[in-house]
Amino acid sequence: MKKRLTAMDYVSMIVVGIFALICVMPFVYVFCVSFMPYSEYIENPLKIIPSRIDLTAYKQMLGYELIRSGYLVTVFITIAGTALSIFLLIISAYPLSKKDLKGHRFFMGMVLFTMFFNGGMISNYILIRGIKLQNTVWSLIIPGCISAFNLILMKNFILQSIPDALEEAARIDGANDLQVLFRIVTPLLKPAIATMIVFCAVNYWNNYFSAMLYVSDRDLWPLTLVLRELVVEDTSAVSSVTQMLTSANRSHPFTLKMAAIIITVLPILIVYPFMQKYFVKGVSLGSVKE
Repeated sequence: MKKRLTAMDYVSMIVVGIFALICVMPFVYVFCVSFMPYSEYIENPLKIIPSRIDLTAYKQMLGYELIRSGYLVTVFITIAGTALSIFLLIISAYPLSKKDLKGHRFFMGMVLFTMFFNGGMISNYILIRGIKLQNTVWSLIIPGCISAFNLILMKNFILQSIPDALEEAARIDGANDLQVLFRIVTPLLKPAIATMIVFCAVNYWNNYFSAMLYVSDRDLWPLTLVLRELVVEDTSAVSSVTQMLTSANRSHPFTLKMAAIIITVLPILIVYPFMQKYFVKGVSLGSVKE
């Protein structure tokens, strides 16, 4: 029997719809302006649908050397960092899900401790410099490769989803601990792994602060740091990047900035819908412990 919607249901849908519209509109506005000639934007800044599509800004931004190198660096740190994070989460969460692990409370206490206390920015910088990771892509991967929140989420998912009887049956058949983990347990963690892939990939893709601290070589800048230089510049002086982009036969800097924003955020937005079905299931199963 189909459930009838109440007045409260309609009110909730309207409120959620308005909130979703507020969240989406800035992106839609930037997307439309990036295809709009600047002269048309000046005539009506509130106009959303351009009278003609202008791809000049995108051609110029994709021809910019820092954008190309930033894309390569960002794709590498996203893929390598996500793969490393997932591997570390699996091999760390699995033993922590075992209550008979010696020192279980101590290890979980250490994990929880890092959620509330950390060494701070200065100590992290000294550490990265001390182990010779400064000005390398690994300084953008290793420091954030695992988080306590993701580890606890994965551990709870294993507790709820993997019955002990399944592991015992595998051991009776002669499987050792590594075989149980990678051949029995890991295939059953697909929803949680997909969820962690989304979390980690978005974090690596959007991370620019670590690059500001640890990377001074412009060839190793990730895409988000390049975008920051393009968009957030000193108003008292035009940056060298903008000077290059505003030379003869170039689009207006404002349109170029809008195109740069879309180029930066669009790939991760395209990937997300394909992971959404796993994302919702993984969060709902792993976030609550029975």
